[in-house]
Amino acid sequence: MSFNHRKSVTHRLVQAARVHRTRAAVHLGRIGLHPGQEAVLKALAERDGQSMSELAAELAVQPPTVTKMISRLGAQGLLTRQTSSADGRLARVFLTDAGRERAGAVDAVWKRVEKEALAGLDEKDRKRLKKLLRQIEKNLMPAGIAASADDDEDETPEAVAKPAAPILVDEVEEGATD
Repeated sequence: MSFNHRKSVTHRLVQAARVHRTRAAVHLGRIGLHPGQEAVLKALAERDGQSMSELAAELAVQPPTVTKMISRLGAQGLLTRQTSSADGRLARVFLTDAGRERAGAVDAVWKRVEKEALAGLDEKDRKRLKKLLRQIEKNLMPAGIAASADDDEDETPEAVAKPAAPILVDEVEEGATD
């Protein structure tokens, strides 16, 4: 019997991510943003004045992607690019007042999407799901790169198992479906 991908955890994860992004897009559209743009605003709200390469690294995207996002957000008046006085080749990105306001609105969108996504799950299940998703993230990160730290102060190092060794496609059991 061949591997039934539709019964796999990975398939469910991809499907959940897809509908989450679609739902987030609806709510972000109401505040004039497209998916991904909110991450730029939040990154600058946390540390304003980042260079394009710093933003690309923080957002884990290619520099041309950041350039395009910065251009579009700048056209909306949400941020500005300023050439560094120390190095004329370096541009730093800053939020405008409107950008700071919109970054604040992103929090409400994220809270709403999270409430919708986690409806029907009790607090214990929510915490467990968060830990499991962090473990998946760590397992799939390239070797030598630690998963990004987030707001899991309550998570002890023992709470998340060490990542498993990478599995080659050839090693997947033929009969595994669940």
